[in-house]
Amino acid sequence: MHGKRRKVHRLTMIRRIMSDVPGVWYVLLTFVAIFGVATWCLDKFSSKDDLKKITAICGTISMLTLLYVTFTTEGL
Repeated sequence: MHGKRRKVHRLTMIRRIMSDVPGVWYVLLTFVAIFGVATWCLDKFSSKDDLKKITAICGTISMLTLLYVTFTTEGL
């Protein structure tokens, strides 16, 4: 019975913390994932170096912005 209380408590904590994250955080996380996969695919399966550089730069900008949003909303 004590173990069930912990599990419920952890789920409550996760939901509370995740609800404090702004919506733009999820959009940025999606961009990071899309640009990361696109860059990898272009690197492995294509010879389009310019497009690979563009997706890599966009992914880097997205990641830096995601880090900024994460660390500025940490105290909420």
